[in-house]
Amino acid sequence: MKVVKTLLKAAAALALTVTVHAGAQGWATNFEVARAQASKEGKDLLIDFTGSDWCGWCVKLKKEVFVHDAFKKGVMDNFVLLEIDFPRDRSKIEEATLTQNKVLGKKYAVRGYPTILLTDAEGRPYAKTGYRAGGPESYVKHLDELRAIKSRRDESLAAAAKLEGVAMAKAMVAALRQMELDEAQVEAFYAKEVEQIKAADPQDASGYIKGMELKKQLTKFHKDFSALARKKDMEGALKLVDDTIAKLDLEGAQTQRMLMTKAMILSNIGREDDALAQIEKALAANPQGEHSEAIGRVRETIQQTKAKKQAEAEAKAVGQSKELKDKTAETGDKSAEASEEPIRARDK
Repeated sequence: MKVVKTLLKAAAALALTVTVHAGAQGWATNFEVARAQASKEGKDLLIDFTGSDWCGWCVKLKKEVFVHDAFKKGVMDNFVLLEIDFPRDRSKIEEATLTQNKVLGKKYAVRGYPTILLTDAEGRPYAKTGYRAGGPESYVKHLDELRAIKSRRDESLAAAAKLEGVAMAKAMVAALRQMELDEAQVEAFYAKEVEQIKAADPQDASGYIKGMELKKQLTKFHKDFSALARKKDMEGALKLVDDTIAKLDLEGAQTQRMLMTKAMILSNIGREDDALAQIEKALAANPQGEHSEAIGRVRETIQQTKAKKQAEAEAKAVGQSKELKDKTAETGDKSAEASEEPIRARDK
């Protein structure tokens, strides 16, 4: 964290006078300056993680919402606007800002664009959103609804602090979960609260620490799986899935997703029967799951692929059998002709 803060402060010092990005009127581009402004004015930060020259949904959000006066007027009393851009044309942004943005993207665990984060003046996120249709007025209303999460967060954490032991831990867990942040964001910005949960509940009766560790392991799994997929190492991917299922204490929907991942790998390498067996296991793991209908459609698709292959194999077998019979008949005719030659020669 010290390294992150040092880099951010260095970027701020290098670009202190650059608070608004050309072409994005009203939007700051310097994190430290925006945070200082938010603190001074008693406002929150609205951070737009965007790809301004390549991300279609980012461009759409800006065109439909951010450039309109109705949006600017609707948020001016509550937010300082901060644009964190990741353009392909790096010449559009100063090097210090590029460095800052890279650090912030990692710190806030941004995985897609556009990502809109609402944070308090300290930079601690309490809500996230993205593109939404409906225009500027609708978007401002949506943001106002999200701002209420901060009040609930503060009230819940204050109430939890008055409790002790497991009761305190569970109340604090509930306060953190209501924000629906990624685990990486919770670890980065609510480390104090996480440590308080651990101290109050050393036996992890709330299950929160176990859940956080499981999500870490699943994040690592997805990273490793993606690397194997890029190399088209399907056998390696299968082994990774099997090892992960054996290692992690998965439940319900998590088990179902893992088994479906295995089923899709098996289907892609032509092992339809094995894939169908994994699908049945997936359905049994979470029979009332919200994805059961979609899994059923996947099963039908694989069954159709299997039937098509069987029909093609049967047709090929029939063709080969006919070809063999034709060759046999042709050979028989030639043998008959050959055996008649001596007879004809003797008759002469």
